[in-house]
Amino acid sequence: MISPRTPSGVLELLPPEQIAFQRMLDSIRSGYERFGFLPVETPVFERSDVLLTKTGGETERQVYFAQSTGALEKARAQSPAEGTLPELALRFDLTVPLARYVAEHEHQLTFPFRRYQLQRVYRGERPQRGRFREFYQCDVDVIGSGELSVRHDAEAPAIINAIFTDLAIGDFTIQINNRRLLRGFYEDLGIADPQAQAAVLREVDKLDKRGPDYLRTTLTGDGFGLAEEVVEQILTFVQTRSTGHDDALARLDDVVAGSAGSEALAQGVAELREVLGLVRALGVPEANYCLNFSIARGLDYYTGTVYETTLDEHPELGSICSGGRYDDLAGQYTKSRLPGVGISIGLSRLFWQLREAGLIEVSAGESTVQVLVPQVDAELLDDQLALASQLRHGGINTEAVLDGGKLGKQLRYADRAGIRFVAILGQQEVADGTVTLKDLRRQDQFTVPRDEVVSALRVELAQPLV
Repeated sequence: MISPRTPSGVLELLPPEQIAFQRMLDSIRSGYERFGFLPVETPVFERSDVLLTKTGGETERQVYFAQSTGALEKARAQSPAEGTLPELALRFDLTVPLARYVAEHEHQLTFPFRRYQLQRVYRGERPQRGRFREFYQCDVDVIGSGELSVRHDAEAPAIINAIFTDLAIGDFTIQINNRRLLRGFYEDLGIADPQAQAAVLREVDKLDKRGPDYLRTTLTGDGFGLAEEVVEQILTFVQTRSTGHDDALARLDDVVAGSAGSEALAQGVAELREVLGLVRALGVPEANYCLNFSIARGLDYYTGTVYETTLDEHPELGSICSGGRYDDLAGQYTKSRLPGVGISIGLSRLFWQLREAGLIEVSAGESTVQVLVPQVDAELLDDQLALASQLRHGGINTEAVLDGGKLGKQLRYADRAGIRFVAILGQQEVADGTVTLKDLRRQDQFTVPRDEVVSALRVELAQPLV
């Protein structure tokens, strides 16, 4: 016999945990739809040449390729060059598939195109605690045709605020910055080369983990050779955090006052001012957002506003939602310019982190089934199944027992399975036109008329357990 074992790098849950996970997924879906976004799904695999157009290198080594043995042998026979890639590969994020999707269906879509996508993605990384090879991404993006107003950038913090308020996992802060402002700041310091800027940003991104002394040593060392006064200016800048809306605007004034006149910096500041004003207009509490000039996001395609969200009481979890503005989503697939802005929640990793931190309550007896209809009398099976149908038509999740057995055993099954109510229909109930409802959580039971059983259960289910 083969020993059953789960592949490494996946999040496989038991039903009570899966219910909690699904509840989070449904809350995110509901939040995206509440802001007027449309669902999209793309295939789990894409053509390799499409998927790897803008990446290759390290990304290619993390991609799972998918191909039947016969098709792969045929492809190699037709193109025997060493290193020939299979035709298909599993998606490693949802952004590249979105770019392909929008470019392919451009003339069938209405712009600005507002889409959300909740699907699994795959990366051939070394499995670690909380890092998976298969995981859920929950993305939402607005794509424009030709142009997209910066006003859309303000909607992302409002979406994040709504979703994480609904999830009720603790106080959080949406940290906002702008890549143009960053580019202008470093240009003013004499670091104008894009590659040099990217290298500095990668080190700045380690500030929270390694501290300012590490950054001083690294940036003044042989690899960078920056002057000490320049490094001190960088440290002062990247440690900037605002403490309220007015303070954020004042921080932007300070940046402008200290600028050497960079056009990029001025544009970045103007965009942040507009975004901050609209974030407040959208009702995001001041305590839930701030400026953080160390936020850059690692991906090169971000060009304007960028976001990272952290839990105030659990900063060790890192960013739980991130994203930003990009000027051209699908430049490799179409001549049309398709700017956009979006955010992403890595739900599998977030769920794992929250569970480990004790921020998600998973009840061992939780179930999606609300009522069990037991088989009290085999002669009444048709009546009991009719009762189960009546409850289901009333919108109540109902399981009907088909095998029978002693009532006590069926009640114990319901209790272990986390089913709160048992709807008993015996000879007496049939004669009286009633149903006996047994509440296993409150250890109580009561009898209601058969035609009122749905409304009675709705009332009971709506009341919180104390």
